[in-house]
Amino acid sequence: MSLAGEGAVAIWHDIAPEGRDEFYAWHGREHMPERVGIPGFLRGRRYAAIEADLEFFNLYEALSVETLKSQDYTTRVNAPTPWTLSAVRHFRSVARSICRVAHSAGPAQGGLMATLRYDVPQGGETVHREALLRRFIPDLLDKPGVAGVHWLVADDEASGVATAEQKARGVANAVPRRVLLLEGWGDEADFVALAKQALSSAVLDAVGGEGPYSLGLYRHQITRTKTAWSAG
Repeated sequence: MSLAGEGAVAIWHDIAPEGRDEFYAWHGREHMPERVGIPGFLRGRRYAAIEADLEFFNLYEALSVETLKSQDYTTRVNAPTPWTLSAVRHFRSVARSICRVAHSAGPAQGGLMATLRYDVPQGGETVHREALLRRFIPDLLDKPGVAGVHWLVADDEASGVATAEQKARGVANAVPRRVLLLEGWGDEADFVALAKQALSSAVLDAVGGEGPYSLGLYRHQITRTKTAWSAG
């Protein structure tokens, strides 16, 4: 299934052990409803690692990149609630990108997700895009158990803005510049094997990608769709 809009916020992170219970309570009861309550936000999803360098992956889908630069969103991330200020102290090693959905296709939403964070050499965007759209993504969609393939391109300027939520953590975010998402609906072992082969560094090098490559394999935990709830 294609992503719900043309903008996305992609976030990876760890959580300190002492903050794990608070994170789960806050993220499901306040943070996700708050985010999808923002005008133009459509859906939020959270995944937990099967095998990854960072334990959690969060994906928020929005109408457009402009939604993610809007006053509504900017106001929200710069006016964190007391619970948010408490919860984000436990975040570790955050990677976050505000992205344009450059391509999104597939027949369904899967319960398994592979994420690949990577880059493209200077001047190589056109060659890489053509390689992805001509064969790489169509070939992936033909693989057994593949529900969707999505390509995200970071808005570097928007992703680099230091929000009040980030400042509360005290550490700058990493900003992945390119992201490939592979959704699966089959058995976990088969999906992991497929993702490791299809999203290997050798395969991405061949279609114009540039490392370092960070491949994460995740299972779905929670989805929140559009809500009128707001913390503001």
